[in-house]
Amino acid sequence: MTHLKSFTAAIALIAASAVSATACEVTLRSSDTHPDGYPTVEAVKVMGAELAKATGDKLCVEVFHSAQLGQEKDTIEQTQFGVIDLNRVSLGPFNNIIEETKIPSLPYIFRSVEHMHNVMDGPIGAEILAAFEAHDLVGLAFYDGGSRSFYNKERPITKMADLEGLKFRVMQSDLFVDMVSAVGANATPMPYGEVYSSIQTGVIDGAENNWPSFESSGHYEVAGYYTLDQHLIVPEVLVMSKSSYDKLSADDQMAVRAAAKASVPVMRDLWAEREKVSEAKVRAAGVEIITDIDKTPFIEAMVPVYEKYVTTDKLKDLVTRIQATE
Repeated sequence: MTHLKSFTAAIALIAASAVSATACEVTLRSSDTHPDGYPTVEAVKVMGAELAKATGDKLCVEVFHSAQLGQEKDTIEQTQFGVIDLNRVSLGPFNNIIEETKIPSLPYIFRSVEHMHNVMDGPIGAEILAAFEAHDLVGLAFYDGGSRSFYNKERPITKMADLEGLKFRVMQSDLFVDMVSAVGANATPMPYGEVYSSIQTGVIDGAENNWPSFESSGHYEVAGYYTLDQHLIVPEVLVMSKSSYDKLSADDQMAVRAAAKASVPVMRDLWAEREKVSEAKVRAAGVEIITDIDKTPFIEAMVPVYEKYVTTDKLKDLVTRIQATE
């Protein structure tokens, strides 16, 4: 019933907006859970401007930010059905749908953000994007999602044992549930939009995310401890409904892909700047930031997670190639 309500609400909102979106022949509807001004939202706007320019205003993009069309899991389904044309989503919610997305979602798979860029901008990234087509989606580009770390309202986390018994929200992915369990905490999958009130009311003790999300969501207001263990560097992905994509001419398809790629460096610049602003705001609010933490026990605790999810020769090869990338 929840999915049906989200689906119906999305159709109604898109239909209402279509009245004002008459300048272009085709207006592609894009979803994002983040607020207006967030780097991913602004990047898709840049893509839209590039696309309108390249097609002589034949194709435009309208961004529905702030989860107006639903939370990520719901919007993925709507994009597969063609109700939503474009969607910016973290790789996490795709883990139970597209097995290749599990690998860049593994904890500590990337040594740094630069390493992640080198992997996802190359043939490995192209291979993962291509895997979306078998699931009624077209992978267009990867955006930055920063490094994710634990935050909570109960106590500072200075060592892995401090996580014992705490309840953390995770994205709706079995891999992330097992990751949190591996470090001794309790994982609670839930939509992003429910996290603030759940921390506030004690349903969960905290969550894990990057600086901009921790700040823009207001989670720092209810979770006063942020430990920079940086367990995940999970890319975001921009996808298009395959049914929407297939309706376009070959030239327009090329224009969509080119515009998406052109938005990536813009997004990365916006992201780097936003991280600085968000960190400064969180620190100024008095949140206790824990930076002196030994990551070795965390990394060692992930061995069973890798053993559970990296099971086929194809996935093992992906891990090997990622680790071999400079």
